[in-house]
Amino acid sequence: MIPLDVALTFLFASVVLALVPGPDNIFVLTQSALHGRRSGIAVVFGLCTGVIFHSCAVALGVAVIFQTSALAFTVLKFLGAAYLAYLAWLSFRTKGSPLVAGEGLEQDRWKLYRRGILMSITNPKVSIFFLAFLPQFADPARGPVSLAVLLLGALFMCSTVVIFGLIALLAGSLGEYLHRSKNVQVWLHKIAGTVYLGLAVKLALLER
Repeated sequence: MIPLDVALTFLFASVVLALVPGPDNIFVLTQSALHGRRSGIAVVFGLCTGVIFHSCAVALGVAVIFQTSALAFTVLKFLGAAYLAYLAWLSFRTKGSPLVAGEGLEQDRWKLYRRGILMSITNPKVSIFFLAFLPQFADPARGPVSLAVLLLGALFMCSTVVIFGLIALLAGSLGEYLHRSKNVQVWLHKIAGTVYLGLAVKLALLER
């Protein structure tokens, strides 16, 4: 349904977009440095689950609502900003503690996975971006556009997993060394809180 040259062009564009600094890869970077590589990967899969949501929304035409309805866009935008502000508050009040292996880590990773999902689906700019970006590579002459959009969304998700996964691995490796110092942990959380707060303000000021 999607020609090879079109798929390769789309993959290249997706990789470039994943590398451009933005809320999602910054989120992966900070969480990986704070909680380790595996936790960073959990965030990556959470964000990619959000990609599935946005792909389906575009395929079903739901994303058009957020492009045409100022109210829907505003509500989702402020929900996302509020969630980021909440993450900032959690980071500012967290105190450093030694890393230990145990059952709590698995629960934390599940929690980070859910954070990744919320981070993605509460960003209306992603829905509008997908609405503008994916259909450009879908040719109605080759079959249903909705199916092509879903396939393109899957390709975008694959490229995101690879790029964000590398970011998580690199940041997580650095974080393991930083976590040996309690004072450094405190500063990492403060930096993360500042990043989240900045992203919240940026999202709140976002215009369609």
